[in-house]
Amino acid sequence: MGRIGAAHGIKGEVRIQSFTEDPLALADYGPLATNRPGLTLTILSARTNTNVLVARLEGVNDRSSAEKLNGVELYVDRALLPATEDENHFYHADLIGLAARLPDGAVLGEVIAVPNFGAGDLIEIRDPRTGDTYLYPFTRKVVPEIHLKAGYLVIEVPIEAEPGDEEPD
Repeated sequence: MGRIGAAHGIKGEVRIQSFTEDPLALADYGPLATNRPGLTLTILSARTNTNVLVARLEGVNDRSSAEKLNGVELYVDRALLPATEDENHFYHADLIGLAARLPDGAVLGEVIAVPNFGAGDLIEIRDPRTGDTYLYPFTRKVVPEIHLKAGYLVIEVPIEAEPGDEEPD
């Protein structure tokens, strides 16, 4: 749902990159799980500032404490998220585990992640035969069809990125 960045000021506020449609909605989910075992965080107050949220977290009262949270990822239980309207609206988490098929129906692999390293969403597919993983741009051109109820999506593999292609020696 978000990732904590740098400390903001000297009173313990942090900057948060929110992945919610409305960045301030992150504060409405109550206690947030994190990628640090045993650490749960609650947003006491938040405001938007340019392209990030500036938040005060329960129990974080100084810059030193805030700095220790840099890089912490924030999660919420899937059951707490609002239902999607139809099959054309989904959460990235809904894609994990779907079969990835080529347009002819051949199985390419399984969706294992939908990362974003800053240049846009990617979709990561694991080949079940080799265990190799492949990253593709998560665009309508590359992923033209998503069938959540049927348990698969279609990948139009870009010619320059076909699985099994190796870089020249």
